Amino acid sequence: MSKYYSIHEFSKIIGVSAQTLRNWDANGKLHPHHTTVSGYRYYSDEQLNQVINVKPKNRITIGYCRVSSHKQKDDLERQIDNVKTYLLAKGQPFEIISDIGSGINYQKKGLQELIRRISQNQVEKVVVLYKDRLLRFG
Repeated sequence: MSKYYSIHEFSKIIGVSAQTLRNWDANGKLHPHHTTVSGYRYYSDEQLNQVINVKPKNRITIGYCRVSSHKQKDDLERQIDNVKTYLLAKGQPFEIISDIGSGINYQKKGLQELIRRISQNQVEKVVVLYKDRLLRFG
């Protein structure tokens, strides 16, 4: 006898939002096992096992460091050293991505790489020394 999970139960177990599951249903990535007449989605044990087996396990922590200009290269090196020290103490795999460019420039190479990797579900978390190092606005 197979167990069925509501969309909220299923989403909590696999670590995504219920809205993500609705989006996956809409774009064909993962349809619920069945949907009730009133529109409630239910997922099966088999689907749970499939999703857990394909969920990426090799996600990494990214340390992101940025300064506005080449004149601040010393500050960038200090940021990188501080973030590395923090992440080494955590004992988990990590990478450092750094940029030199304005905090309102969304086209920086490192920032674009960070966004691409996050959107591909490769990033566990992002660590920044100061919150405005990521972006000034947005």
